Amino acid sequence: MNMKVNIAGVEWKNPVTVASGTFGSGAEFEEYVDLNRLGAVTTKGVANIPWEGNPTPRVAEIYGGMMNAVGLQNPGIDLFCERDIPFLRKYDTKIIVNVCGKSTEDYCEVVERLASEDIDMLEINISCPNVKEGGIAFGQNPKAAEEITKAVKKYAKQPVIMKLSPNVTSIAEMAKAVEAGGADAVSLINTLTGMKIDINRRAFVLANKTGGVSGPAIHPIAVRMVYEAANAVRIPIIGMGGITNTADAVEMILAGASAVSVGTANFFHPAVTMEIADGIEEYMKQNHFESVSEMVGLVK
Repeated sequence: MNMKVNIAGVEWKNPVTVASGTFGSGAEFEEYVDLNRLGAVTTKGVANIPWEGNPTPRVAEIYGGMMNAVGLQNPGIDLFCERDIPFLRKYDTKIIVNVCGKSTEDYCEVVERLASEDIDMLEINISCPNVKEGGIAFGQNPKAAEEITKAVKKYAKQPVIMKLSPNVTSIAEMAKAVEAGGADAVSLINTLTGMKIDINRRAFVLANKTGGVSGPAIHPIAVRMVYEAANAVRIPIIGMGGITNTADAVEMILAGASAVSVGTANFFHPAVTMEIADGIEEYMKQNHFESVSEMVGLVK
């Protein structure tokens, strides 16, 4: 039985990775998760210069998940290359670096810098709903999404995964746009924009007013969007959004995802990714699937 998956020419040992921003760059989960058992590790977003992120409070618990407005706080590409890549290279897993920026130039600068680094794939975050300049616009306008994809592809030496925002009218249109721009794969969904008000203080819970909603509550929306995207494009899809167990992951694969990414669940169950990888294997045994690819998009 074959657990391997091929995403844009990169072979993962199994179809499980972690969602950017929920796992740091692996070091903080080292004592809970054997990183060798993950198909890939997707790092927190990295920019051309260090970002402080948004003011606090920037995380809130909500019914069925959480809301965050961290604002892509990161140490910048220099420290990342010096510290985080060598750490991850100690493990037998693929490295996907998530890239963020406030302008096309910002993204291209980071991608060009990573061209000579020992990493496997790039994930371009055009969909973070917390960054006021740049991020939101690229991810909500098909033409802008296509253009940023084209620009990044000029500098990229690794396969490019474009991470799509769910805060759009048609996810299929956005997937087609980045495919037209030369994307090698897409990942979806990022968080949905939400808001929470403290009725006793009569004030916003997050300093940013709005934040990205993630967790089990958004899972059915994510499955629907993965299905729509998978039926619109030919490139592979990494499905994410509220995956907390094996059933959620298998559901994503049946909807059309070639691999899955686990995010919010890492916070309340740090070892969940290993359980899901084992669970997918068990599901395949029980249902006589020889390979993961046989299950991809099986439900039409």
